[in-house]
Amino acid sequence: MRTLRNKSALVTGAASGIGRAIAVQLACEGVDLFLLDVDQAGLVDVVSAVKRKGVDAIGRRCDVSEPTQIATSVAHILDRWGGVDLLVNNAGITYYGQTHEMSAEHCERLLAINLQAPIHFTRELLPTLLERPEAHILNVASFFGLIGTRRLAAYTASKFGLVGFSESLRAEFGRTGLGVTALCPGFVDTKLFATASLGSDRQQQKLPPRWMLTTPEKIAARAIKAIYRNQAQVVMQPYAKLAHLGKRFFPGLLDWANHLSRNRTQNQEAIKPQAAIERRRAA
Repeated sequence: MRTLRNKSALVTGAASGIGRAIAVQLACEGVDLFLLDVDQAGLVDVVSAVKRKGVDAIGRRCDVSEPTQIATSVAHILDRWGGVDLLVNNAGITYYGQTHEMSAEHCERLLAINLQAPIHFTRELLPTLLERPEAHILNVASFFGLIGTRRLAAYTASKFGLVGFSESLRAEFGRTGLGVTALCPGFVDTKLFATASLGSDRQQQKLPPRWMLTTPEKIAARAIKAIYRNQAQVVMQPYAKLAHLGKRFFPGLLDWANHLSRNRTQNQEAIKPQAAIERRRAA
């Protein structure tokens, strides 16, 4: 997009974290905002914050895991503004634990929020987006949408899907002038992992090391650049870029490392019974 000033945007998951930071950054660029979240109090706060930047803003409570609420929210913005120039699919949740420990209900909700909601919002808004001289879709994915890892299988699957969805949209609508970006940050200092549902094998939250964290504001600033440049995919943080490049050029390395870890675990488990036998013999 050549300019964002006087454009309008819909942002999901806007009450906190990356969504809030993107909303504030867009307001600084002169973008009117339609903000969605399940956190009503957070919505009131962010709407007040962006209005102080001199833009129009509407906050609406919406559980994006519910297609009917998505449709109602889209109908509301179409009625008020006739559509938007920018769609930011940001809302997301996660789960940390062994895959078989995850409840069916949480699995369905995770996929609904992380993957199905962006598809539904895009499907509902595409006709009006394509009518705009300039329009853009920003899908906030993750570097776990590029690299699989343990204990995050459902989350990883949803983000892989979002990256693929973004790539397909660019292929389908790139010639029309619609821009699409998959934003793939590493760990961000938000509540995502602190509030994650856990498997029964986990007793406490698994939080990333502080040195791996970046701020939502830095992610938002990079997102704005990606929109202006119509970048297909943005991978942030040096370790995320390194891991992504490592997988691309040495695809078997990560798989080898995972199996090496498994073999070490198996060897350690095999040693335990033998050590117990030797102790009994010595007694």
